[in-house]
This record gives sequence, structure tokens and C-alpha cells, in this order.
Amino acid sequence: MTVATGIERRATTAGSIPTAHRTRARIGRTTKYVLLLLFIVIVLMPVYVLVVTSLKPPSDVSAVTSWAWPSRWPWQADGDGSTGFGNWATAWDALAAPLGRTFLLAIPAALISAMLGSMNGFVLSRWKFPYANVVFTLILFGMFIPYQAIMVPLVQMKTSLGLPSSIVTLLFVHIIYGLPICTLIFRNYYEGVPEELMEASRMDGAGMLGSYWRIILPLSLPGFVVTIIWQFTSAWNDYLFALFLSDANQGPVSLSLVNLSQGAQLSNYGASMAGALIASIPTLLVYILLGKYFVGGLMSGSVKS
Repeated sequence: MTVATGIERRATTAGSIPTAHRTRARIGRTTKYVLLLLFIVIVLMPVYVLVVTSLKPPSDVSAVTSWAWPSRWPWQADGDGSTGFGNWATAWDALAAPLGRTFLLAIPAALISAMLGSMNGFVLSRWKFPYANVVFTLILFGMFIPYQAIMVPLVQMKTSLGLPSSIVTLLFVHIIYGLPICTLIFRNYYEGVPEELMEASRMDGAGMLGSYWRIILPLSLPGFVVTIIWQFTSAWNDYLFALFLSDANQGPVSLSLVNLSQGAQLSNYGASMAGALIASIPTLLVYILLGKYFVGGLMSGSVKS
């Protein structure tokens, strides 16, 4: 009788352990999802305010009602005839030309700096010339200099060279200041390329340049995805260089967006919010379409083959 009772007690205890484990796992999973949902709500709150405010006519926008849903449909006019969609029309009229100029800045800056960074990274990873590490360190040093510290001498250099206050000047600046990060990414990526590929290329009679074009460049797609996304976003969102090296008539969309909110339309917060959304759409689409390749490209150079 005593033996049977002990066996039943042990069986009951053994059966309760998986049940307790499942309960703890369920509680932990629920807590994780609740926290994730909370973080999503916090991150999306500014987006909600942007969208809602952009759909309100000026008479409906105030600090008190910024969270409230529009009192009328965006196509319905208020007392002075303005509508929510009018904010988007106003913003588009002010930002259409600057958007075009920003594309002319961001796309070439991303492509050229990525290509130059690829060449630098290949040379620094495969050509062990004297003081190669010193050269690499000096290139990386450009990443750690605050832009604010070089603005005055940069403007003086621009003036002494007679460069225009336009997208062309900004293009040169973004290419130059994009080289350190692009070189770092490609150098780390090429360090993971097997040496056997390079030896096979040399046995086939290819020199360093031939090895780069025939072997290395076709394998560089993950690195190019990372650097192009990085540089495109940096050039598109830049404001400091644009403020010092261009003007509102020849500058990128970031300058025009500030002028939209500080000009005669100061009270029309809806147009400013609509302009902010319009200006953020290109970079948002880039990350939605290429985000998984961006993360994969960052990880591809982290483990050597």
C-alpha cells in the first residue's frame, strides 16, 4: 500500500512539471508580445500624428486637437474653402522640384561612393603594401570627425574654389564623406573572400585589376546593397551640408521642407506634415524593398570563410 502510494505521488509530481513549464512559457510569450505591441504603438504614434494632421484643414489644427481624428473628410472644405487634400497639394507644389534635385544628388552619390569604397576595400584587404594599416586608419579617421567641426573651413574652401551653391557641390561632398564607411564595409567583406579564389585567378594570368573585375566584383552584391542603401539614406536626409553648401532655390528637399514650415504658411501645420510624409516616402520604400538585403549584407562580412 505504501509502495503504491509513493509511485502515484511520483507520477503526479512528474506530470505537474511539464504543466508548470508550459504555464511559464505561455506567460513569458504573452509578456513578450505585449511589450512588442507597446513598442510598436510608441513608435507609430508620431506617424499617426503626421498622417492625421496632414488630412486636416488649417482651421482644425491646434496643439489641443493634434491627436484628434479630422472632423470632416479630407475632400470636404471648411469655412474658408480649404481641405485636407489641399495640404498635400500645397506640399507637392513646394517640394516637387527639390525632390527631383534630391534624386539627382542621392542616387549618384550612393553609386559612386559605393564603387570607390569597393575599390579601396579590395586594395586594402588584398594588397599588403607598406603602411597599409596606417592608410586604412587614416581613411577611417574621417568617420569620427564631427561635421560641425569642419563646416567653416569647408565653406571657405568652397568659396575659394568658386564652387556653386548647388547639388553638384553637395554631390562631391557626399561622395568624399561616404568613402570611409564604404571602405570599411567592403574591406571587412573582402577579408572573408577565400584566398583560393585569388590564387586561382592569378594562376589564370589575371593581375590585381583583372581579379577584381572578374572574381571579386561579381561577389560584391551584398556589400553594394549595404553601402548604396546607407549612402542613399544619408544623402537624402542630410540637412547640415545642404544648409551650408546650397540654398533653397538649388538645394535638396530637406531645405525646402524647412522653408515650407517656416515661410508664409507657418500656421498651416497640415502642409508641413504632408511635406514631411512626401519627403520620407523614398527612403521608406528603399528600406521596405531592400531591408532584408541590408541586414544580410551587414552579416555577410562578419564571418570569414
